[in-house]
Amino acid sequence: MPVFDPFTPIFWQRIFVSVLCGGIIGLERQLRGKPAGIRTSILICLGTEVFVALGALLTDGTAGDPSRVVGQVVTGVGFLGAGVIMAKEGLVQGVTSAAVIWMLAAIGSIIGLGYGHGGVVLAVLTVGVLTGVELLETSFLMLREGVHPPRLPFRRRCDDDNPDRK
Repeated sequence: MPVFDPFTPIFWQRIFVSVLCGGIIGLERQLRGKPAGIRTSILICLGTEVFVALGALLTDGTAGDPSRVVGQVVTGVGFLGAGVIMAKEGLVQGVTSAAVIWMLAAIGSIIGLGYGHGGVVLAVLTVGVLTGVELLETSFLMLREGVHPPRLPFRRRCDDDNPDRK
Protein backbone atom coordinates (compact mmCIF):
# COMPACT_ATOMS: atom_id res chain seq x y z
CA MET A 1 0.00 0.00 0.00
CA PRO A 2 2.77 2.49 -0.86
CA VAL A 3 0.42 4.94 -2.59
CA PHE A 4 -1.39 5.75 0.67
CA ASP A 5 1.59 5.64 2.97
CA PRO A 6 2.20 9.25 4.10
CA PHE A 7 5.87 8.41 4.63
CA THR A 8 6.47 7.91 0.90
CA PRO A 9 7.18 10.65 -1.64
CA ILE A 10 4.53 9.37 -4.09
CA PHE A 11 1.79 10.03 -1.53
CA TRP A 12 2.79 13.67 -1.11
CA GLN A 13 3.52 14.14 -4.81
CA ARG A 14 -0.02 13.14 -5.78
CA ILE A 15 -1.51 15.26 -3.01
CA PHE A 16 0.55 18.26 -4.10
CA VAL A 17 -0.30 17.87 -7.80
CA SER A 18 -4.01 17.47 -7.01
CA VAL A 19 -4.03 20.58 -4.81
CA LEU A 20 -2.03 22.51 -7.43
CA CYS A 21 -4.34 21.57 -10.32
CA GLY A 22 -7.50 22.25 -8.32
CA GLY A 23 -6.01 25.53 -7.14
CA ILE A 24 -5.08 26.68 -10.66
CA ILE A 25 -8.61 26.17 -11.94
CA GLY A 26 -10.26 27.30 -8.70
CA LEU A 27 -8.34 30.57 -8.69
CA GLU A 28 -9.64 31.41 -12.17
CA ARG A 29 -13.21 30.64 -11.06
CA GLN A 30 -12.83 32.55 -7.77
CA LEU A 31 -11.45 35.67 -9.48
CA ARG A 32 -14.48 35.71 -11.80
CA GLY A 33 -16.95 35.22 -8.94
CA LYS A 34 -18.18 31.88 -10.27
CA PRO A 35 -19.42 28.88 -8.30
CA ALA A 36 -16.86 26.22 -7.34
CA GLY A 37 -14.00 28.49 -6.33
CA ILE A 38 -10.61 27.56 -4.92
CA ARG A 39 -11.66 25.39 -1.97
CA THR A 40 -14.29 23.45 -3.88
CA SER A 41 -12.01 22.92 -6.88
CA ILE A 42 -9.14 21.66 -4.74
CA LEU A 43 -11.43 19.29 -2.84
CA ILE A 44 -13.02 17.88 -6.01
CA CYS A 45 -9.63 17.26 -7.61
CA LEU A 46 -8.10 15.83 -4.43
CA GLY A 47 -11.10 13.66 -3.58
CA THR A 48 -11.26 12.22 -7.07
CA GLU A 49 -7.53 11.48 -6.97
CA VAL A 50 -7.94 9.57 -3.71
CA PHE A 51 -10.92 7.53 -4.92
CA VAL A 52 -9.31 6.60 -8.23
CA ALA A 53 -5.95 5.74 -6.64
CA LEU A 54 -7.75 3.66 -4.02
CA GLY A 55 -9.77 1.89 -6.72
CA ALA A 56 -6.63 1.15 -8.73
CA LEU A 57 -4.90 -0.12 -5.58
CA LEU A 58 -7.78 -2.40 -4.58
CA THR A 59 -8.07 -3.97 -8.02
CA ASP A 60 -4.36 -4.16 -8.84
CA GLY A 61 -3.49 -7.72 -9.77
CA THR A 62 -6.93 -9.12 -8.95
CA ALA A 63 -10.07 -9.76 -10.91
CA GLY A 64 -11.40 -6.28 -10.04
CA ASP A 65 -12.02 -3.56 -12.59
CA PRO A 66 -10.62 -0.07 -11.83
CA SER A 67 -12.74 1.45 -14.59
CA ARG A 68 -15.80 0.88 -12.40
CA VAL A 69 -14.41 3.34 -9.84
CA VAL A 70 -13.86 5.95 -12.57
CA GLY A 71 -17.39 5.32 -13.85
CA GLN A 72 -18.85 5.90 -10.40
CA VAL A 73 -16.79 9.08 -10.01
CA VAL A 74 -18.17 10.37 -13.31
CA THR A 75 -21.71 9.67 -12.15
CA GLY A 76 -21.24 11.24 -8.73
CA VAL A 77 -19.49 14.31 -10.04
CA GLY A 78 -22.18 14.71 -12.72
CA PHE A 79 -24.70 14.91 -9.90
CA LEU A 80 -22.53 17.49 -8.11
CA GLY A 81 -22.22 19.53 -11.31
CA ALA A 82 -25.97 19.42 -11.84
CA GLY A 83 -26.35 21.16 -8.50
CA VAL A 84 -24.69 24.32 -9.82
CA ILE A 85 -26.95 24.59 -12.87
CA MET A 86 -29.91 26.92 -12.36
CA ALA A 87 -32.70 28.21 -14.50
CA LYS A 88 -33.80 31.80 -13.93
CA GLU A 89 -36.42 33.51 -16.03
CA GLY A 90 -35.90 31.16 -18.95
CA LEU A 91 -32.10 31.42 -18.86
CA VAL A 92 -29.93 28.45 -17.92
CA GLN A 93 -26.90 29.41 -15.82
CA GLY A 94 -24.00 27.42 -14.41
CA VAL A 95 -23.38 25.01 -17.28
CA THR A 96 -19.76 26.12 -17.61
CA SER A 97 -19.23 25.70 -13.86
CA ALA A 98 -20.71 22.20 -14.11
CA ALA A 99 -18.34 21.40 -16.98
CA VAL A 100 -15.42 22.73 -14.92
CA ILE A 101 -16.41 20.42 -12.06
CA TRP A 102 -16.43 17.49 -14.46
CA MET A 103 -13.02 18.53 -15.77
CA LEU A 104 -11.69 18.73 -12.20
CA ALA A 105 -12.79 15.14 -11.66
CA ALA A 106 -11.11 14.07 -14.89
CA ILE A 107 -7.89 15.76 -13.78
CA GLY A 108 -8.13 14.11 -10.35
CA SER A 109 -8.67 10.76 -12.08
CA ILE A 110 -5.61 11.06 -14.25
CA ILE A 111 -3.50 12.06 -11.22
CA GLY A 112 -4.96 9.14 -9.24
CA LEU A 113 -3.83 6.77 -11.98
CA GLY A 114 -0.30 8.12 -11.67
CA TYR A 115 -0.10 10.67 -14.49
CA GLY A 116 0.51 13.89 -12.58
CA HIS A 117 2.15 15.70 -15.48
CA GLY A 118 -0.94 15.07 -17.59
CA GLY A 119 -3.08 16.53 -14.83
CA VAL A 120 -1.05 19.75 -14.75
CA VAL A 121 -1.25 20.07 -18.54
CA LEU A 122 -5.04 19.57 -18.44
CA ALA A 123 -5.44 22.13 -15.65
CA VAL A 124 -3.50 24.76 -17.60
CA LEU A 125 -5.43 23.86 -20.77
CA THR A 126 -8.75 24.22 -18.91
CA VAL A 127 -7.85 27.70 -17.67
CA GLY A 128 -6.66 28.54 -21.19
CA VAL A 129 -10.02 27.54 -22.64
CA LEU A 130 -11.96 29.48 -20.00
CA THR A 131 -9.96 32.68 -20.45
CA GLY A 132 -9.31 32.32 -24.17
CA VAL A 133 -12.94 31.87 -25.13
CA GLU A 134 -13.89 34.84 -22.95
CA LEU A 135 -11.37 36.96 -24.85
CA LEU A 136 -12.94 35.80 -28.11
CA GLU A 137 -16.41 36.58 -26.80
CA THR A 138 -15.46 40.12 -25.89
CA SER A 139 -13.68 40.55 -29.23
CA PHE A 140 -16.52 39.43 -31.43
CA LEU A 141 -19.96 40.87 -30.86
CA MET A 142 -21.59 37.95 -32.59
CA LEU A 143 -20.11 35.44 -30.15
CA ARG A 144 -21.38 37.48 -27.18
CA GLU A 145 -24.92 37.40 -28.55
CA GLY A 146 -24.92 33.62 -28.75
CA VAL A 147 -26.87 31.40 -31.09
CA HIS A 148 -30.02 33.50 -31.03
CA PRO A 149 -29.21 37.21 -31.31
CA PRO A 150 -31.91 39.57 -30.06
CA ARG A 151 -34.51 40.26 -32.70
CA LEU A 152 -35.08 43.75 -33.98
CA PRO A 153 -38.66 44.99 -33.82
CA PHE A 154 -40.62 44.13 -36.93
CA ARG A 155 -41.11 47.12 -39.21
CA ARG A 156 -43.30 47.15 -42.27
CA ARG A 157 -41.84 48.34 -45.48
CA CYS A 158 -43.37 51.62 -46.51
CA ASP A 159 -44.38 51.70 -50.16
CA ASP A 160 -44.63 55.21 -51.59
CA ASP A 161 -46.43 53.86 -54.63
CA ASN A 162 -49.26 52.43 -52.58
CA PRO A 163 -51.35 55.26 -51.08
CA ASP A 164 -53.39 52.81 -48.99
CA ARG A 165 -50.34 51.93 -46.92
CA LYS A 166 -49.10 54.35 -44.32
